[in-house]
Amino acid sequence: MGHKVVAAADGEVVVSDDRLKGYGNMIVVKHADSYLTIYAHNRLNVVAKGDKVRRGQVIAEVGDTGRADTPHLHFEVRKNIKTIDPLTVLPKP
Repeated sequence: MGHKVVAAADGEVVVSDDRLKGYGNMIVVKHADSYLTIYAHNRLNVVAKGDKVRRGQVIAEVGDTGRADTPHLHFEVRKNIKTIDPLTVLPKP
């Protein structure tokens, strides 16, 4: 609980609220080439809709909001709205 959540890449925050049932506090960041990243169940969102974010910037804190039994980060990558395997597009450590 409370660990920092960072943006996976540069982009613009297009959602920062708790309106999507089950996801709790959620952030959606729009990136270049029709990519979106989704960060859900946050205890605290520290960015707002319209904010520009940079890769590695803190955007939230891990929580257990929505339909979460334990604190964790629900992370998704989407391309043209379709969910894709993040390991195919994220940089290797």
